[in-house]
Amino acid sequence: MQVFEKLDGAINGAINKERGCVVALGNFDGFHRGHHVVVGEAGRYARRLGIPLTVVVMEPHPVSFFAPDQPAFRLTSSSERAVLLEKFGIDQLVILPFGQNLASMAAEKFIQQILIDTINARHICVGYDYRFGKGRAGDVGMLERVGKAKNFGLTVINPVTVGIEGFAGEVYSSTLVRQTLTDGKARQAAALLGHWWMINGQVVKGDQRGRTIDFPTANIQLGENIEPKLGVYAVRVKLGSGETIYDGVANIGKRPTFDKRDILLEVFLFDFHEEIYGQDIRVEIVSFIRAEAKFSGLEELKRQILQDVETSKRLLADPENDRVHLHLPTLEEYLTRFPSGHDKADVKHVIT
Repeated sequence: MQVFEKLDGAINGAINKERGCVVALGNFDGFHRGHHVVVGEAGRYARRLGIPLTVVVMEPHPVSFFAPDQPAFRLTSSSERAVLLEKFGIDQLVILPFGQNLASMAAEKFIQQILIDTINARHICVGYDYRFGKGRAGDVGMLERVGKAKNFGLTVINPVTVGIEGFAGEVYSSTLVRQTLTDGKARQAAALLGHWWMINGQVVKGDQRGRTIDFPTANIQLGENIEPKLGVYAVRVKLGSGETIYDGVANIGKRPTFDKRDILLEVFLFDFHEEIYGQDIRVEIVSFIRAEAKFSGLEELKRQILQDVETSKRLLADPENDRVHLHLPTLEEYLTRFPSGHDKADVKHVIT
């Protein structure tokens, strides 16, 4: 996957000016199952035309630009989203730098200067509710009108509805995933995403109290990640660029036993004894165990952690929580599972 973070000649040089590319537009925060359809259908068209599949996103997230003081809400960091898109199988990722220039750009100018002149889109794929341009004036209707005049195709994805128990009939959305996480429904969030929700970060030094009770933890700041329901979770962990997966138990919270107030993710890895300060870490949140609680002292806390460890091991051994049970599909898997005309690939081809 090629990644472009500047609107310069490098994009035109990489995306063949003669052939063009198929573009999927969106924020794709979390890259949930609804997003799979948008990018998957763009991929279907790219395969048909024999040209690159290109995803165009904006960074920082426009919401962060317009409301910088609002609580963290992202399901995935920019780097994690790139990993998910690369695993899915896109050819090119264009990250538009979102600032005042892009925020004030008229929708028609965005189409002409960025999508046509710079990226050379031959076909565009968007969700039914996609909006863009100054004042969010651009929509699928404008893309259809301009596409007919400028000779690019457009595919609009109809609402993709959920068939999961408890959510049946609702439309896949990042908002729905966020709500499940704030409710502590980690397994349901994973089902909506189509992959385990992850928190990425760098291991930082904490108070090191865990060492005193034989439960040393790797500590990670949540950063821009949404704050899920505070409490204890069964987790799986990947360190750096390695492929080894470690089972563990984690606490996401304020550590009330020690009168702390900041939110921290603390992970205890089973059968692990290495120093990993400063390393990048990816924590898969698998299942909620219990709410955070305040204990009378270290001994009571230690007894509870022992119980949490056993609960986590039981949950991680459950076949329903097996790592391969929920894995991000590749484009090939998507196209095989949802052939053209399938109800999950229900698209409205506006113009071709």
